[in-house]
Amino acid sequence: MSDAVTYTGGCHCGLVRFECTTDLSMVTACNCSICTKKGLHFSFVAPERFHLRAGGDALKEYLFNRHAIKHQLCIECGVETFAKGAKPDGTQVIAINVSCIDGIELAKLKMTPMDGRKF
Repeated sequence: MSDAVTYTGGCHCGLVRFECTTDLSMVTACNCSICTKKGLHFSFVAPERFHLRAGGDALKEYLFNRHAIKHQLCIECGVETFAKGAKPDGTQVIAINVSCIDGIELAKLKMTPMDGRKF
């Protein structure tokens, strides 16, 4: 992660706030059903590179399909700021919703396609 930067972000209403260190040169543009419908773009980080700063009690977990990814939504505004899951090798990972990073401009980021429909 030579280009890793520390970012802050949160949900629309501000109840949920986080800080993460990530390299935004790899942002996924997944075509699975939930990412397509919600317009989600994720950057994946190790759990130690993510810190929930506020709103832990304002999160609702959403599971679907194989229940492999634990989507975290704000109970007030409904925005999904991050998700918890594991890589195929079992390594835990946090998926940051890049759209929730403060001041981010998605149009300036390179998106890497991911075929989530096959999973």
